[in-house]
Amino acid sequence: MLFSNIFMALCAMAQGMVTFYLIEAKPVVSVIWLLFTSTLGIYNFSIILTKPKHPEQSEYRRVRWFFAHYRLMVTVTIVCMLSLIPLFFLMSIESRILLVFLSIISFSYSIPLFAINDQKFGLRNIPGLKQFLISLVWTMSTVLLPILEAQHFHLTTVSMRDTTILIAKRFLFIAALTVPFDIRDLFQDQQSGLKTVPVLWGEKNAYLFCQALLAGAIVLLFIFRNNGFNPNFFALTSTILLAGWLIFKSKWEKNEYYYFFYMDGVLILQYLMLLLFNWGAGLI
Repeated sequence: MLFSNIFMALCAMAQGMVTFYLIEAKPVVSVIWLLFTSTLGIYNFSIILTKPKHPEQSEYRRVRWFFAHYRLMVTVTIVCMLSLIPLFFLMSIESRILLVFLSIISFSYSIPLFAINDQKFGLRNIPGLKQFLISLVWTMSTVLLPILEAQHFHLTTVSMRDTTILIAKRFLFIAALTVPFDIRDLFQDQQSGLKTVPVLWGEKNAYLFCQALLAGAIVLLFIFRNNGFNPNFFALTSTILLAGWLIFKSKWEKNEYYYFFYMDGVLILQYLMLLLFNWGAGLI
C-alpha cells in the first residue's frame, strides 16, 4: 500500500473529497478516479525514471520493494496512464486545459528536458522549485479541478474569492508537508546537487519554514471562517496542528513508514476529521 504509491493515490482522492465537502457539492466520480489514477501513475513513473543501477542495494525500503516488484509496478503504471484517456474526455473544456497544464509540469518535473553544458536536468533540479511545483500540482488538481467540475455540472457555485482563498489554504498545507521529506533526504540531495529548501536554507530553518506555512494556513482559516460554531474550521485546524506536531517529531523519527503513513496520512485524516466534526455538530 505504501511503497506502491496506492496510499498516496488515496491521499489525492481524499483531498479531492475535502474540496467537494467544503463547497457543499456532491463528489464527481470521474474527478475522484482521475485523481487516484493520475497520482498513482505519475508517482510510479517518476520512480521508474530514476531507477538506480543497483536498486536492491538501496538504503531505502521503498526503492528495494518497488524494483523487486518492477514488472508489476510497470504494468500498474501503464494501466493508470491508459485509464486517464477516457477520464480526460469526461472532463469539461476548462478542466481539460487545466489537466494539460498540470501534465506538462508533472512530466517536466522528472524528465531531463533541459541541458546546460551537456548536463541534462528536469524542473525539480532548479533551486527551490521542487516544493513549489509539487504543492502547485497537488493544489490545482485537488482544489481547482473539483470546483471546475462541480460548477460544470451545476452542483454548486463558488466565487472567485472563495476559490482563491481555498487554493491558498490548501497550498500552504501541502507545501508544509513536502519539506520534511527533503529534510530526511538532505545528505543525498546535497550529494546529487539537488537544491531543495533544506539544502538552501539548512535543516533548522527548513523546520521553521514548515511551521510558518502551517501558521499561515491557520490564519487564513481563522480570518475567513463563518460566524458561530463552525465544525469545518475546527476539523481543518486540528489537522493542521497535528501535521505541525508530526513535522516537529520528524526531527528524530527517520523511519520511512513514519513519513509515508503518518505524514502523508494526514491528507486522508483531514477528510475523516471533517466528517467526524460535522457528525458531532449534528448531534449537538
